[in-house]
Amino acid sequence: MYRLIKPIFFKFDPENVHYFVVKRLKWFNDKFPLGKTIIRSSFDINIKGLEKEVFGIKFRNPVGLAAGFDKNGEYVEALSNLGFGFVEVGTVTPMPQPGNDKPRMFRLPNDEALINRMGFNNKGVDVMAERLRLLKDRHPDIVVGGNIGKNKATPNEDAVSDYIKCFDRLFDVVDYFVVNVSSPNTPGLRQLQEKEPLKNILNTLQQRNRKNDISRPILLKIAPDLTDAQLDDIIEIVAETKIAGIIATNTTISRENLATEKVLAEEMGGLSGRPVKERSTEVIKYLSEKSNKAFPIIGVGGIHSPKDAKEKLDAGACLIQLYTGFIYEGPGLIKSICKSLIK
Repeated sequence: MYRLIKPIFFKFDPENVHYFVVKRLKWFNDKFPLGKTIIRSSFDINIKGLEKEVFGIKFRNPVGLAAGFDKNGEYVEALSNLGFGFVEVGTVTPMPQPGNDKPRMFRLPNDEALINRMGFNNKGVDVMAERLRLLKDRHPDIVVGGNIGKNKATPNEDAVSDYIKCFDRLFDVVDYFVVNVSSPNTPGLRQLQEKEPLKNILNTLQQRNRKNDISRPILLKIAPDLTDAQLDDIIEIVAETKIAGIIATNTTISRENLATEKVLAEEMGGLSGRPVKERSTEVIKYLSEKSNKAFPIIGVGGIHSPKDAKEKLDAGACLIQLYTGFIYEGPGLIKSICKSLIK
């Protein structure tokens, strides 16, 4: 079915189509008689052999949805019913912000890729927190990750205060946190990946985490564009700050070996999809081997098939996340990957 309707979707602006589809998915899930049952029976897979426990959390299966798809925590239940083992929401910032000017998302069909420069457009952490509170009241079993960032107007020297605000506000309504300092679409944000500012943010959040009776796993999402020396720093930082793990990787600023025409390929923003697959896997493998598997890694980047998923897991990932592959291949990809993992 998805292969029949995808060509129609791909005739329209990617961002507009995204909201058109997810709003109707939510309506069908929430309002249509037997909507939830139909979605689950069509896509969901619930097999005990797929369950995994990572950083103290039980996941019903290892296939999650990456941040960026549901920026405000509006569609978590419906997306979970498609079969995802966990859903990561955000990136969210303390204050609402509109993001970058449109158009800000571009399809590269010849490369099965996307370029986005959304710029952390979201309704603010208070809106997300209230939505997730209501969700968790109804469905405490859905595993939700909170991907947190800083507002564009916040200078880097004050960035830690933005991360603290998001952390405190979401603490009771998410299962784990992801610190996003690797998006290429907020000016200067990637400078926070440097050793000292990054340690400051993570140590501050961990100090806050330890004050609670229950702590939350904190993960760091990194760019695929880091050098080996920078990855060595990341391994050292994880050990020093004792965060729970790494998400590898975010989108890339590289434009190497693209089949797409130059004008489109050189649009500013982060590139995701098949072109980032190999580099993402290389980063996972490097971190896993160099650290002697000292921490869990969530693998994301260019997963369009069960084979791609297996490559990430074989490289050292404990869990995986989809985004661009989900858009290109459709919701059936989740079940295909899960089925392949129990063979």
